[in-house]
Amino acid sequence: MIQRSISGMVGKGSLTHNRRAFKAKNVKEDYTQYNIEYCNENIECVYHELFNEAQERYNAKQTRSDRRIDNYYDKIRTGKQEKLFHEVIFQIGNKEDMNTQSEYGELAKKILDKFMKGFQKRNPNLRVFAAHLHMDEETPHLHIDFVPFVTGSKRGMDTRVSLKQALAEQGFQGGTKRETEWNQWITAEKQELSEIMEQYGVAWKHLGTNRKHLDVLEFKKQEREKEVVELTTQKKEMDQVVQEMQETIMDKTEEIKSLQGKKEKMEKELLKLTSNKKIVEKNISMIREDEAWQLPEAAVWMTAKNYREKKAVPLIEKIKETLVSALIENVRLNGLLDKMKKRNEYLQKQVQHLDQHLEQMKKENVDFRKEIVMFHQIKSELGEEEIKRIVESQKEREVLEMVKISQKKRDITL
Repeated sequence: MIQRSISGMVGKGSLTHNRRAFKAKNVKEDYTQYNIEYCNENIECVYHELFNEAQERYNAKQTRSDRRIDNYYDKIRTGKQEKLFHEVIFQIGNKEDMNTQSEYGELAKKILDKFMKGFQKRNPNLRVFAAHLHMDEETPHLHIDFVPFVTGSKRGMDTRVSLKQALAEQGFQGGTKRETEWNQWITAEKQELSEIMEQYGVAWKHLGTNRKHLDVLEFKKQEREKEVVELTTQKKEMDQVVQEMQETIMDKTEEIKSLQGKKEKMEKELLKLTSNKKIVEKNISMIREDEAWQLPEAAVWMTAKNYREKKAVPLIEKIKETLVSALIENVRLNGLLDKMKKRNEYLQKQVQHLDQHLEQMKKENVDFRKEIVMFHQIKSELGEEEIKRIVESQKEREVLEMVKISQKKRDITL
């Protein structure tokens, strides 16, 4: 039985990266087709699903309008007490012993797939709205994004967002600083993953620390360097995403303007058609009431035959011709009117959909900018020269890694 390590860590929650709306440099695009998307729901819709009824119950009890909650999603998004959602990443082994391009990579994919399919059932208080298994990076890994919620709460809304309480409801009671609810839960999920691994002939390799020889300052320095490298990469990705989103927002804005122009044109056509219909109705009313369209009285000296041929028949023929024309025009106008109304309704829905999409993109744009601000705070703390040194060091390591891989390929060929 082979042995492999297990890692379970907090993710950055970059939804656009997870669903490959944009691709970072470390993504191998040829392998993206082997990724698995388990779900990718709109988080705002999930919030409405989870909390709308609780929000209504809460608001019904409030006597003061300033204590009412208009939109729970916005309240959490703009607040500081709870995160909008959380992400956890699970991985088996590393790029050396579980590389995506090897047979072991396929084995990792099967294990993580089975692990993911039981995740929601094991965690009823963690509503998963996005989950992706990535096979287009060095090592297969699983991103799981979820909204933690608790029911039966005595404070605030009876159903509300709370990671601590959600995990507590699932049996993970926090203790010491090390044994938090989150750490206990991660350990339990790792244990679950290890049991699935054993079904495939893989044992859990528990890693110990190899940093005992480092003093505290050196260890902190190494950890900080890793953080800077990660944030530098993340900043570049965020800059690219922000730029792409700004371009998309401009495109969507133009599209909305175009649709609004079409909508206004349709409204004018509808007005014109309505006006034409009124003219037809007016003409029909005139036919009914105007004396010129009434059958005249027969003169005393006029025979029935003369009256029929000279008075009745011409008038009836005129009426028939006019009414047939009016009916045909009326049917045509009604048909056009129905088509215009349906087209107008369609355009209204399109404009509404684009407006919602635009708002969502603007919100994501705000989140990306917050992450960029965090990077600048790290940069301010360490200084620009230190950042450059760390980034250059990372580049050198990447070049050496590429040289090693190239050398291995040459050795295999020889």
